[in-house]
Amino acid sequence: MSSCTFFGHRDCPNSLRPSLLNALRDLIETKHVSDFYLGNHGNFDCLVLSVLQELSDCYPHIRYTIVLAYLPTPGKNFDPHSLLPEEVEKSPPRFAVCQRNRWMIEHADWIVAYVVHSWGGAAQFVRVARRKGKSVLMLPSPVDPRRAGAL
Repeated sequence: MSSCTFFGHRDCPNSLRPSLLNALRDLIETKHVSDFYLGNHGNFDCLVLSVLQELSDCYPHIRYTIVLAYLPTPGKNFDPHSLLPEEVEKSPPRFAVCQRNRWMIEHADWIVAYVVHSWGGAAQFVRVARRKGKSVLMLPSPVDPRRAGAL
């Protein structure tokens, strides 16, 4: 069994959902990916979580884990699908997200990414994953329906 993690821009469009759904189905069915690690910051992570929740109904053997960068704030429920790795918890808060992303790369065989520009955290960690020899699957940028006629 293989594992997968995700990197994408915080502001990804919801129109990315069909591409993400198809990519994950393919990874589950043809690459035997069963473990998924995702973050919890931004729309891309929310979209990934939603798709994984949907897929877990069709593929009950898959597991997804939300890898936290920080302890949940008091009064907030700790999701049973969450994990705060010890090395991330011990890192200074300023570096926690980067440490979490490195942890996810180390524990994944596959990276699914939505990156449309070369700067920022998503692009940075896709480069790190490639240097480490991880298999990276880049999701295509969906066509913005407001601009489709201008193309």
